[in-house]
This record gives sequence, structure tokens and C-alpha cells, in this order.
Amino acid sequence: MTTSTSPTLTKAQMWLIEIALAVGGFGIGTGEFATMGLMPGIAEGLGVSEPQVGHVISSYALGVVVGAPLLAVFGARLFRRHLLIGLMGFYTLANIASALAPSYESLLAFRFIAGLPHGTYFGVAALVVASLAPPSDRGKAVSRVMIGLTLAVLIGNPLATWLGQSISWRYAFVLVAAVSFLTVILIVIYLPLDRNQPRNRPVAELKAFHRPQVWLALMIGATGFAGVFCVFSYLAPTLLYVTEVEKGWIPIAMATFGAGGFLGNILGGWLFDKFQFKAVGGALLWSLAVYLVFPSATGELWSILMMTFLVGTVAAVSPPLQTHLMDVAVGAQTLAAASHHAAFNTANAIGPMLGGLAISAGLGWSSTGYVGATTAVAGLVFFALAWRMERRNPRPASA
Repeated sequence: MTTSTSPTLTKAQMWLIEIALAVGGFGIGTGEFATMGLMPGIAEGLGVSEPQVGHVISSYALGVVVGAPLLAVFGARLFRRHLLIGLMGFYTLANIASALAPSYESLLAFRFIAGLPHGTYFGVAALVVASLAPPSDRGKAVSRVMIGLTLAVLIGNPLATWLGQSISWRYAFVLVAAVSFLTVILIVIYLPLDRNQPRNRPVAELKAFHRPQVWLALMIGATGFAGVFCVFSYLAPTLLYVTEVEKGWIPIAMATFGAGGFLGNILGGWLFDKFQFKAVGGALLWSLAVYLVFPSATGELWSILMMTFLVGTVAAVSPPLQTHLMDVAVGAQTLAAASHHAAFNTANAIGPMLGGLAISAGLGWSSTGYVGATTAVAGLVFFALAWRMERRNPRPASA
């Protein structure tokens, strides 16, 4: 469990800190998901195919996977306030570069660079609020920060998609850069510097990061959440070519997905505080059922919108898995918390890649649901292994 060494803060101060960090999540989430909603526009603007734009999504995800452990290890010696400011400043510049990318190859490179601070930001933000919240409310505190990410899908991504359709896809990344810079300002104003914060040496983080429970938790995220990215990445062309609706429905579908994600995120925090690690298994079983139904719902607008909402609720996996990971990674919490998002962006790389392979093999746009079901089963296998280990070697209450 994360313990606080911070000075006592009022409830209002805590809310302002959570809002400031959630705004950063909103900016990063909008940047992460914008490419999915803008897939047709980017393909047309750069003269490439839509599956090739899927590689841009995977490039960003790869940046998260590479950047999260590296920046977490080398940032462990920094005060968390300073680290968060630096990460969001870097993210601002990377999205400006993405907006100015002159070619497909340069966009691939800039999206990789933009992904580097993603995981560490969310990991450190989760550590900050978990260290300040009462033990019985840690899951809900983490979920409140992650609200920014779900609001990005609910509001930010539809707005970015609308900007891309109305003006140019480049303005979506300008929007992300502006929100990221606002986050820097809010953190400077509202997050106090805690000079009593325990800091760690990079070698100590790495040595403590060897427990099987940690790696199993990361594998759950890397496989079990891949289905969300698989379905969502190809949602726009599925709407255009299978449901056969006008492109104006794409932002509405993105907002529908975001509404499901918002609900799932809130439920995930509540479920962890009530059921602890078991909440992860329940969310994965739910996701399996949703993915299996999705392909049969893509023919009609009302049914694909309903299933898009339900796919969004799979976000319930994230808060309990994030909090569980911080609990089992005593001594390496910065690295573990950041690696949680590296695992989820491994899922972000795996999902679109597998979906693209299925589509290119002639299985159709709707086959993304069956691909998602397969990855959910893989996540459940890793959950079963982790649950068995948890039952055999229970952690003490003070862990």
C-alpha cells in the first residue's frame, strides 16, 4: 500500500490536484485516441491506406511501451511534481511536431516520440493520489484521475474528429498540445512540492521489479485489454463500410464509446474497493461476452452504437488492475505504476495489429470483435495464474 508522507491537505486542495492531473489525462487520452477517429482523413491527407494509419496508432503505443519503464526508472530520483511538469511539457512539444509532420514516415516517428511520456505520467499521477487518499478510497481516487482519460474518449476524441473533418486532422494535435500546456500550468499552481516524498535509486526500482505477481498483472493488461483497441481502432471504417452510415456518425460513435468508458472507469474503482483483485476477473469475463456479440451488431446503427457503449465499459479493468499492481510492487511503485500503462499500450499495439491482419485476410471489418474475444481469453488465463498465486501467497495487510 502506498503511504503518504505529504502534509495534510484539505478536501478542496485534493479535488484541485485530482482535477489538474485529470486534465493531463484528458490531453494524453485525446492524443492517444485521436488517430483512430481521424483514420480516414489521415489516410487521404498523406496518401496511404487505412491499415497503414493503424501502424501510426501502433507506433504511439510502442513509444509508451519503451518510454514508461525508462522514464520511470530514471525519474524515480525526481520529485513527482517536477517529473509530472517535465513529462507534460515534453508531450506538448511532441504533439506540436505531430501537427506539423510533413509525411507519413515523419508522423510515425513523431507519434512514437509523443508516446514516450504517456505511461510514466499516468503512473506517477496514480501514485500521487493514492498516497494522499485514505486506504479505503484508493481505488476511487485513482479512478477519478483516470476520468480525464475516459472524458478524452467521450469529449476530446469526438471534438478532435470533428476538427479533423471540418478543417484538417493536424488541428486535432494542436488541440492536444494546448490541453497539455494547460496541464503544466495547473500542476505548477495546485500540486505542492512534497520534499518529504520518498525517492528511489534506479537500481533499487529495477531490483524490486522482479516479482511474478507484477509480471502477471502486466500480462493481464497487455492481453486482456487488446480487444478494446482492436474494436475501437477500426470503428470508423466499420461504420462507413459495414453499417454504411455517413461520416458524421463517427464522432457520435466515439462519444458513445467514451460514455461507456466513463461509466466503466467509475465502476472499476468502486469494484476494486469492494472486491479487490477479483474485480479484474469479473471485468474480463464481461469483456469476453461483449466482444462475442459485437460482430453481429455491426449491420444496424442502433445496435452498433449500443455495442460500442458496452465495449467502452471494459475500461472497468483499468483502475483495479492499476491499484493492484501498485500493491504487489512494493519497492518499485514508480516503475510498476508506469509499466501498467506500458502494458495497456502493448495491448494498443497488439489490438490494431491483430485486427489489421484479420481484415487484410478477408475476414471483414466486423471480425475485430472475435479478435477481441481471443485476447480476452488470454487475459483471463493470466488472471487465473495470478489469482492462484495470490491465494497461495497472500500479502499481509501492511503490504
